[in-house]
Amino acid sequence: MKHTQVLVVGGGPVGMLVAAELGHHGVRTVVLEAEPRTVDRPKAGTLHARTAQGLARRGHLPVPVATEDLLGRGRAEGFHFAGAPGLVITAPATEPRPVLGRSQAELERYFELRARERGVEVLRGHRVTDIVQGPDAVHVSAQGPDGERLFTAEYVVGADGARSTVRERLGFAADTHPATVSAGLGLVRLTDPDSVPYGWHRTPRGWTIAGVDPYGHSRFITIDFRGPHPDRHSPLTLDELRQEAERVIGHPVPMADPRFLSRFSDFARLVRDYRQGRVFLAGDAAHIHFAVGGQGLNLGLQDALNLSWKLAHTLAGTAGKDLLDTYDAERRPAGRRVIDNTRAQLALMRPDPALDPLRALVADLLEIDAVNTRLGHMISAQETVYPARTGRGSRWEGRFLPNLPLTTRRPDRPDPAAAARPSRPAPARGGRPGPRRAGRGLGPHGAHGVRDAGPAASLGRRPRPARRVHRLGLGRRLPDRRPGRLVRRAPPTDMKNALRSCVSAGRRAFECGA
Repeated sequence: MKHTQVLVVGGGPVGMLVAAELGHHGVRTVVLEAEPRTVDRPKAGTLHARTAQGLARRGHLPVPVATEDLLGRGRAEGFHFAGAPGLVITAPATEPRPVLGRSQAELERYFELRARERGVEVLRGHRVTDIVQGPDAVHVSAQGPDGERLFTAEYVVGADGARSTVRERLGFAADTHPATVSAGLGLVRLTDPDSVPYGWHRTPRGWTIAGVDPYGHSRFITIDFRGPHPDRHSPLTLDELRQEAERVIGHPVPMADPRFLSRFSDFARLVRDYRQGRVFLAGDAAHIHFAVGGQGLNLGLQDALNLSWKLAHTLAGTAGKDLLDTYDAERRPAGRRVIDNTRAQLALMRPDPALDPLRALVADLLEIDAVNTRLGHMISAQETVYPARTGRGSRWEGRFLPNLPLTTRRPDRPDPAAAARPSRPAPARGGRPGPRRAGRGLGPHGAHGVRDAGPAASLGRRPRPARRVHRLGLGRRLPDRRPGRLVRRAPPTDMKNALRSCVSAGRRAFECGA
């Protein structure tokens, strides 16, 4: 029997990020992952703006130093809405690029490395078989390479994907929408790449989505709107993918040498509560939807950033246990929003000629800057606002703290992104601090060096006061920061009142920012 503070079931990007963040706070954490190693799959590979901003505040991505020169400037990336071009996703110039390419496998490997460096025990090849919740602990059984192992934990995070054992064993209730389409995904060699339409392509018979690599393997997707596949879990074959591509496009699509084949659909599920006692769900275990726009991966990573610090402070005794209830209150509406917008996009994608006027209307609306920005912020989660907690009525409460230049006593912390970055390695499992060294961040071309800066506040002590904010005319000190929260740039008076509201809220001030 092994006891730990937090047991994370599932070692994909979401579970590994939870573990890495808990490890930073010195929380004894164990990860159980069924796969013996990271598996490269051609699934979601996009980090949207709000996810990138949150990860930057945790030291996982580089971020520009906020300066007066950058204020008022922006970054923009072209994207799509319902498969059609025209959407532009923007972010402030003081933040990372609004759209970043990162594969799930790359993220999983990186977060696992960070978790292990921070003392987390990662047990691969361990498949959870049972979970029983008691009043003071959660008991988990897992089948590993050496047979059955038993674990007890104060809290369990189920990040074990769409077919979550944690969710099923504990009977989490959920709202669902049945599948209406059938889709196939393959990583294949297109032997006549010039015959394949690149990108998102609609015909009267369906859609194809192709990331064509004329020299290697291409990511190729077909979407059939005639109905769901009669056997969703039957293996997809190369012949079936080839035949469906020919049916949709209208001519032969030669392909060979499949490295990966899979089915998916638009089945959607949202659990009714992300928490059941001492057990929490995150990522696809809590919510799934049609894969359009890469929103599922981002939604899960934002779950991880939101939950991890709350668990850490609860376990350290520096927050009341009601803090954990805010995880569902804040993250479930975000999940509902993504499910609703992906269903709306799929409705626009249906190859019914009767929808052509509606598609044309949406295309015209995207030409209006305010509409384009609204939809871009929806896809990138920059519209997310969490429920107000202080009752002071500030319109900035619950919004993400922007990366503004600050006048501080610490020249190495010139802005909120630098101030929020983890500043020391967590204690190893033996309780002794690990060695100081440069971390490995998810840079513009993969892993790169990002040095942790400055001493960090301990969870076991009163949070160390942060710097004074002279630039905003605020003479009070900000509390210890949380991963990634925010407030957009506001007129000085509004911003001053918003920050004072956060200061008054004390630890719960995310509230000024994750």
